Amino acid sequence: MFAGLPAPQVARDLSRLAAEHDPELRAKLTGVSDPLEVLRLIHDLDQSLSRRVEEALIAAEIEAVQVAGDPIEGGVEAMDAVRRSGRPITVVTNNSTDCVHSFFDLHGLSYLVDAVVGRVPHRPDLMKPNPCALLRAAEAVDVAPTACVLIGDSVTDIPAAHAAGGTAIGYANKPHKREALTEAGAEAVTEDMRAIAHVLRHAVED
Repeated sequence: MFAGLPAPQVARDLSRLAAEHDPELRAKLTGVSDPLEVLRLIHDLDQSLSRRVEEALIAAEIEAVQVAGDPIEGGVEAMDAVRRSGRPITVVTNNSTDCVHSFFDLHGLSYLVDAVVGRVPHRPDLMKPNPCALLRAAEAVDVAPTACVLIGDSVTDIPAAHAAGGTAIGYANKPHKREALTEAGAEAVTEDMRAIAHVLRHAVED
């Protein structure tokens, strides 16, 4: 999502905002390049300030959607194959629900998704690897968590899926991620989302 608006830049902006309200936070946030980690750290230190930072983060996420570019190669093909196989699709993300809806609306893809489960407002402690979002997603489509498969590109996705009782497929969208996702315990790792579509299409044919 932060392809056009780099995550480190957003993290710096959020850190600067937090430091304006509490100068002592400057040292604690120096060098933090993940906006979600900035939010998590501030929430642990000052929950009132965390709400202001989260509002700024949501605005940045929605702005980022507008310059993020097209969906990843093979992503739409994979989602279409999931739908054709008769399975529901939920998006489970540590980002805001609003920005995910904005992305799918922008690209005319909302028809592919049954539900979007984003970050719980004012509760960054429930972000993945906490399984909360996955359990909510399973409930939203009335599927047992143990029957769910999470496809994720972050190491935190893997323990989140397992904590919910489901299966995890790692998406190594960068070369170094294959080893990290494998070490995290992913049942499988793919570097090409079209592989998901290929497997599902053959499963339906069989």
